[in-house]
Amino acid sequence: MSQPSKLILLLGGARSGKSSTAERMAHQIGGESVLYVATAQAFDDEMRERIRTHQSQRPRGWQTLEAPDHVADRLHDMPLLAVVLLDCVTLLASNALLTLPDPENCDQQDANAVVFAEVEPLIELQKSANSTWIVVSNEVGMGIVPPYRLGRLYRDALGAANQRLALAADEVYLLVAGLPWKLKG
Repeated sequence: MSQPSKLILLLGGARSGKSSTAERMAHQIGGESVLYVATAQAFDDEMRERIRTHQSQRPRGWQTLEAPDHVADRLHDMPLLAVVLLDCVTLLASNALLTLPDPENCDQQDANAVVFAEVEPLIELQKSANSTWIVVSNEVGMGIVPPYRLGRLYRDALGAANQRLALAADEVYLLVAGLPWKLKG
């Protein structure tokens, strides 16, 4: 018997405990039947170390898909496990923006379009999956206004994507100091 599809969104600031909470939830729901979708790219030593740390904390039985872009396309033909954990939309949005021909000179409509081109297919795929999806993203609306244009475009596009994900989600949590605050569901 298959389980119904469910979307859980975890939002929070940097270092708020989103990833560790997502991993605990995934293990509680799916045990070893978890597909971890990693969107990070290692462009420098510090990021390589962060990725290694994340990898070492995951249970050995979990499968990992490294997908910095076109995540829905990469997931479409895969057998999905009980839980799909996507960590994170924050980096996925950044990766998407950097695919624009001239990210520094795009407008908000272009920024939103390229980010939504990643998020909307994921929402549609999740609806048809018989699995629980746990999606991690940074809440970027509580910090300072970025001093440069691309940062503002990014913040606004990610904020819009987070709102879309929250609307589609069955449950939404805000992580503060490692504590999950249930906002929806």
